[in-house]
Amino acid sequence: MNVHDSERLTGLLEDAGYQAAQNTEADIVVFNTCAVRENADNKLYGNLGILREKKLENPNLQIAVGGCLAQKDRETIVKKAPWVDVVFGTHNIGSLPALLERARHNNEAQVEILESLETFPSDLPTKRDSTYAGWVSISVGCNNTCTFCIVPSLRGKEKDRRPGEILAEIQALVDDGVVEITLLGQNVNTYGVEFGDRGAFAKLLRACGEIDGLERVRFTSPHPAAFTDDVIEAMAETHNVMPQLHMPLQSGSDRILKEMRRSYRSEKYLGILDRVRAAMPNAAISTDIIVGFPGETEEDFLETMRVVEQSRFAVAYTFQYSKRPGTPAAELPNQLPKEIVQERYERLLALVNRIAWEENQKQVGRTVEVLVANNEGRKDEQTNRISGRSEDNRLVHFDVPAGSPMPRPGDMVTITITAAAPYHLLADQADGSVYSLRRTRAGDAWDRAEAASCAVPAGDTTAKSVSLGMPGQKPEHAHH
Repeated sequence: MNVHDSERLTGLLEDAGYQAAQNTEADIVVFNTCAVRENADNKLYGNLGILREKKLENPNLQIAVGGCLAQKDRETIVKKAPWVDVVFGTHNIGSLPALLERARHNNEAQVEILESLETFPSDLPTKRDSTYAGWVSISVGCNNTCTFCIVPSLRGKEKDRRPGEILAEIQALVDDGVVEITLLGQNVNTYGVEFGDRGAFAKLLRACGEIDGLERVRFTSPHPAAFTDDVIEAMAETHNVMPQLHMPLQSGSDRILKEMRRSYRSEKYLGILDRVRAAMPNAAISTDIIVGFPGETEEDFLETMRVVEQSRFAVAYTFQYSKRPGTPAAELPNQLPKEIVQERYERLLALVNRIAWEENQKQVGRTVEVLVANNEGRKDEQTNRISGRSEDNRLVHFDVPAGSPMPRPGDMVTITITAAAPYHLLADQADGSVYSLRRTRAGDAWDRAEAASCAVPAGDTTAKSVSLGMPGQKPEHAHH
């Protein structure tokens, strides 16, 4: 969601005539912050401290802070860092250009935080980071009250977008060359609560199956309490909905789940995974887990270990509980000492790494279709490999056989997996391995974008600014 908001902020600034700074000193620095974890605060104030020096050298430099931390710390930010020019919240990212203008004109910090959503984020212009993949918000905010989570107080109650608007946005992305979309919501399962249709999310997935040229559909995040069988059926029966599911567990202990106000228990959770795998045997399931929630005992922790062992996650994002002021859990007695939490965290990490590796080893010998990414792998340059994601979202590094054409980001390759590591797969050209390339509309869009970004006539040193996102038109016309 934060990545998506950042793409909107870039789009808004480009619309207002700004250009991204290419390795030069920027005139404007925007921080889009998260407040879910404690270290977000420390990082922000550390970065603002560094920028203070820059601001003394260049008084025209403007610094803006937005997002969840801004929503939470509105007054504190300007107190702690009086050299900040603009503070804006999660509900009004659309006002950033105007606030920068006002700060310049009035020569003082502008703080504008709205309590409710001004305009749905997807109605704002976007500068997308990728030619082949797009994010589409289906809802913002959340009606759950998990005791560890700051989101409901910073992003407000759930607001749903109408299905027609969502599908029109997906269609516009597909027309622009996108082949993969990810539907975003703090809790996608409850989509439809606002307009009274319990089956709305499953219907939306099926409707994505009707969009010609859309090859891959993913979504995040669902909540186990509201995850219904109609969604599993829609996933299994819709050709372009991928066999991949991110299903946050948080804890395997029923007692702790109750304390967290997560309205499901471990048995229900495991039952959902069984039903998902019965419908999609090769589904890859990822999760989020919190270690060291207040009052967690060794028994509680061992319950988490048991559920993790049974769940066979392809990936588990593990977090040490961090106390967020303003959440009910922060007030609970029995906050655990750091060393206990650290020790449990390391045991859990060892287990999730072992399982991820075992699950990846089962992929060896399978033939998979990989959507080629632009530089997903950190070492690709040195190894001459290319990387991408398989249908179940596993990261695959592969070689292109000698004499074969190079795939472009957004193209699809079919390859045989030859080796596995805990968090990636390898497909090297071995005897009997398959390799074929399918060029896609997304690859063509990549070519167009490359051509456009290099289109500088000789002697003209000012590069033209290029938007890779939606066509540059005002939002009110964007739905035609």
